[in-house]
Amino acid sequence: MSPTATAVETPETATDHQQSPTINELNPYICLNGTVEKAIRLYESALGAKVESVQRYGDVPGGGCGPVAAEHQSLIIHAAVRIGPGVVMFTDTTPERAAPAQSNVAIALQFEDQEEMAKAFAALAAGGTVDCPISDAFWGAKFGALKDAYGVGWMLSCPLAKA
Repeated sequence: MSPTATAVETPETATDHQQSPTINELNPYICLNGTVEKAIRLYESALGAKVESVQRYGDVPGGGCGPVAAEHQSLIIHAAVRIGPGVVMFTDTTPERAAPAQSNVAIALQFEDQEEMAKAFAALAAGGTVDCPISDAFWGAKFGALKDAYGVGWMLSCPLAKA
């Protein structure tokens, strides 16, 4: 290890005997500025996503975290969308709580089929920005990264066929 590198403590190397919290699931929660419904439609067509639940601000007493203007009552306060084995959650922000335009987070999808990955990549990239076109990566996979039309970052990967 270099003089400036620090070891990362893992459950196997932890020296304290504290009990780790029981976490049942890890769900990305994406905040969009009024475009959740459109984004979900994209993910349904591009990734075969399935909507599990949707609640709108108008459905929630008091609008959730405080009063919400009448023109925003139809915005989605919470949606749960199954993509493959995981669930991604979404909310539409209101103008007074706007989500930042840029993020340092991306959702990574692992595919088994390169053709399916390429099709999903093209569908997600439509109207968005390709950060890294699909190519052979040094770790033995096809890999591509993009931001979709709603600013959500995606990284798609699929193992290379073995010779």
